[in-house]
Amino acid sequence: MGAGRWASLAAILLGACGDKADPPRTIAGADPARGLAVMERVGCAACHEIPGIDWPQGLAGPSLKGFGASPMVGGRFPNQPEVLTTWLIDAPSLAPGTAMPAMPLTEAEARDVAAYLYSLDER
Repeated sequence: MGAGRWASLAAILLGACGDKADPPRTIAGADPARGLAVMERVGCAACHEIPGIDWPQGLAGPSLKGFGASPMVGGRFPNQPEVLTTWLIDAPSLAPGTAMPAMPLTEAEARDVAAYLYSLDER
């Protein structure tokens, strides 16, 4: 991750501490349908229960049902598009002890996956 991206992410994380309003949950140019296809291709459901994917329904990670309404990513970061896309690509860069592995996703694929996750707003 480049220094500019770290600086942007740090600004988002710090800004979220004081801003309790709902963060933006749309990602311009991202496609939720492509995101679902990416999740199926890379096997996200091996660890997570994911609405829209019938099998498998992994139990190692949390269910992603209602993810769009969740205020947090990984239980500790504000659920905002830049944070989420970083988490999807390389979660250990944000939380070194996490069980969530770095994923073989491009930035565009991560944005599409994030768009799909944000469509999951009902618990």
